[in-house]
Amino acid sequence: MTAAPALTPTSRVLTWCLHLLLVALLALAAVRAVADGSPEAGAIVAAAVTCAVVYAAGPLLPRVRTSRRAALWWLVAVGLVWLVLLVLTADGVWVAFPLYFLQLHLLPRRQGLVAVIVTALAAITAFTAHQGAFVPAAAIGPALGAAVAVAVVWGYQALYRESERRRDLIEELTATRADLAEAQHEAGVLAERERLAHEIHDTLAQGLSSIQLLLRAAERTLPDTAGNAARYVEQARQAAADNLAEARRFVVALSPPALDDTTLADALDRLCATTSARHRIAARFRLSGDVVPLPTAYEVALLRIGQAALANTVRHADASTADVTLCYGGEHVTLAVVDDGVGFDPEHSAFGLTAMRTRIEALNGSLTVESSPGHGATVSARLPKESP
Repeated sequence: MTAAPALTPTSRVLTWCLHLLLVALLALAAVRAVADGSPEAGAIVAAAVTCAVVYAAGPLLPRVRTSRRAALWWLVAVGLVWLVLLVLTADGVWVAFPLYFLQLHLLPRRQGLVAVIVTALAAITAFTAHQGAFVPAAAIGPALGAAVAVAVVWGYQALYRESERRRDLIEELTATRADLAEAQHEAGVLAERERLAHEIHDTLAQGLSSIQLLLRAAERTLPDTAGNAARYVEQARQAAADNLAEARRFVVALSPPALDDTTLADALDRLCATTSARHRIAARFRLSGDVVPLPTAYEVALLRIGQAALANTVRHADASTADVTLCYGGEHVTLAVVDDGVGFDPEHSAFGLTAMRTRIEALNGSLTVESSPGHGATVSARLPKESP
């Protein structure tokens, strides 16, 4: 069975109104029976009280609130007691109206509609039996009430689903904006580091290299007797060499933290291991082809797409396995993330996929998504090996 929508403050108010309506209608049937001096007044009052007690058990018993099966049996019990009241008095017909809402809320769409129709037919039949003849008004009241209940409940459920869909879209948009902000920040940091690297390479590193060459030449031209001077020159040359090595290390250290002192393949392998350790999913990494050096921007883009695709798999796919493959083949390098989850419709792709596609296309690459509901998903990013 499908789960009933979670209660919101508005739906809680409506639920309490339904409770009060049912109790009021039961009380009306009991009071009218006593006031009219009906021979079955005692039985009617007992049936009305029993129905109220059984109905009250639903909201009060934890088992009924948490178990679909228990809720179904509770609904059957309320219906049986109502039928007894309906046999005893025609006033029981009016209780059918709140029962419509109860059935439509607790039962799946088709079964709920069938239960409402059966309840309406029972109300019409009982009212006709009490009147001793069929009157059109006896059919119009329960039938109209059933139609109103179906329209109200189905309309509310449609609005609830639309609200949930909009909430999911807003959450995804918020997350995507945060990812884009982070990506823009990282791009700015990377651009600044590249600028500094070029400046250091063109100025400081070249200057230190020149100093080292000049000191080496001076060391060779000094006479053997100038020991102290030669020692000082050697110390200055060694300091220049050490600082030149530091400058060169800074120039080449342009990768993001996940790529520090490691390769793209190692970073993806560590990402899969971390994902498997933190979540209930077996994430596996596979490397194919001969590894070739890639521009830093390429490695950053592929790593970010792998992180985003695995995060989407963990968050939305309900998958048990995910395979991440980095393939160096031909003139392109390809990263593919394949899962065995619930899948989705690529025609209604999320903002996260749009961000991935924008990132990869900015580097003259391409992103393809293959999925269908119930058949997992494949996200594949492809980049040329040579930067444009």
